[in-house]
Amino acid sequence: MDLRRRISYQWQMFILMVVAVWALIFGMAYWQYNNERQYRKQLIDNQLNVISDRIIYAYERNTDIRPFIEFIGNYFMNNDMPNSTFDKLRVSVYENGRLIQNVGEVVQLSDEETARGSGYTNTPDIDENSAELLKNGSFYYQAPTDTIRGNVLKIYTVLPADDDVNKATLPNKSIWFIVFGVAIAMTVGAYYLSRYFGRNIKILRLFAERAATDPNFIPSMDYPHDELGEISRQIIHMYNERSKTLLKLKREHKVALHAMEEKARMKRQLTNNINHELKTPIGVIKGYLDTIIENPDMDPSAREHFQLKAREHINRLVNLITDVSAITRLEEGAGLISTEEINYHDVVYSIASDVEESGAAGNMEFNYDVPLDCMVIGNYNLLSGMLINLVKNAAAYCKGTECGVSMVDEDEKFYYFVFYDNGIGVGPEHLPHLFERFYRIDSGRSRKAGGTGLGLPIVQNTILAHGGKIEVRNREGGGLEFFYSLPKA
Repeated sequence: MDLRRRISYQWQMFILMVVAVWALIFGMAYWQYNNERQYRKQLIDNQLNVISDRIIYAYERNTDIRPFIEFIGNYFMNNDMPNSTFDKLRVSVYENGRLIQNVGEVVQLSDEETARGSGYTNTPDIDENSAELLKNGSFYYQAPTDTIRGNVLKIYTVLPADDDVNKATLPNKSIWFIVFGVAIAMTVGAYYLSRYFGRNIKILRLFAERAATDPNFIPSMDYPHDELGEISRQIIHMYNERSKTLLKLKREHKVALHAMEEKARMKRQLTNNINHELKTPIGVIKGYLDTIIENPDMDPSAREHFQLKAREHINRLVNLITDVSAITRLEEGAGLISTEEINYHDVVYSIASDVEESGAAGNMEFNYDVPLDCMVIGNYNLLSGMLINLVKNAAAYCKGTECGVSMVDEDEKFYYFVFYDNGIGVGPEHLPHLFERFYRIDSGRSRKAGGTGLGLPIVQNTILAHGGKIEVRNREGGGLEFFYSLPKA
């Protein structure tokens, strides 16, 4: 692991902040220090300039300059103040090249310094008379030249840059203690600031690492109650929402995939069941016809028996094709069936009459309890066929003595009914499969009864096509109960 990885983000931030703070503070301090020193030097230069200007001013007015020269000597050079900045001041006044007044030792500047006029110099080329005084070659000076009343006046005002003068040009050393104090305070502040931000960065880094490697990671970090913490919480919230969305999409995809697989399975099962159901009657019909054709001298009674059997299986085949067509039409065109307001009592009453006349219920008694004005939205033929299928299913398999239909409840949108029988019922393991196509509890006995295995699926699809629901369960005391709903008119 490299150095950057070994050093925590907090310390990386702290080091960067300290370097930046110290560079800024000491940079500003150095800049201010130089400015202050230049300012102090400028004060010296201004003082020298004032002295030269006063001498020129007096000379212009033809005033004796000796009193002012004596004042300068007394004020600057002969005072009792120790370490005075200007106690080594030297002034020399020349008129037409002749020295007329001076304070201290005589000063003669070089031509280059005279031409420059003023400033700070360390040129050693000076007059021998001032060599001892200015032996270090460093001094501040003013050298104005003016022509007054035809006379050339030169004034050399010089201040040697000795230790006292150099100290006067240096800023107070206490500034560095202030700078160091500010730097230390800023360093402490940088530490706590980096610690504050480093904690959030560390948590976000851990969050990013966990989120990238652990798909089941659920973040639960504790962030401070500030703007950065709020931003972090928003990031976590977006991550959680994204995770929930992805999880939801995965579940929906899984459900959709399962539905597609289930649909494909049911389609394969339907195809296999149809093939199986078609093979049986076709094989029987072919066998009977082959027997009749191959035996022209067959006994008439046997021939008639074979023909009746063949017709029976042809009818079964026709019923199968009719039921397959009906259930397909209900599934694919549920929204296209024509509906109207019908009195469900009349539908049930008509079915009761047909059952009694046709004997469709066998030895069972069919009863009903439906109000006279039970108006529903539906298709008369489909609802009649649904009840007939329930009656035939009860007659074929329940082994009971009674079946019927009753209205049990209603609400603002639906009537609720139950079709029941008092037979033997079915095992609990068969209940979830009763509405599956071609599902038979006892395959052999069901085929002997002549059923196609599509009666109950047709019942379910009829109810669903009308916008209702249907479920089945075993009845207390024996038999089955089919609970279903139909929309009110």
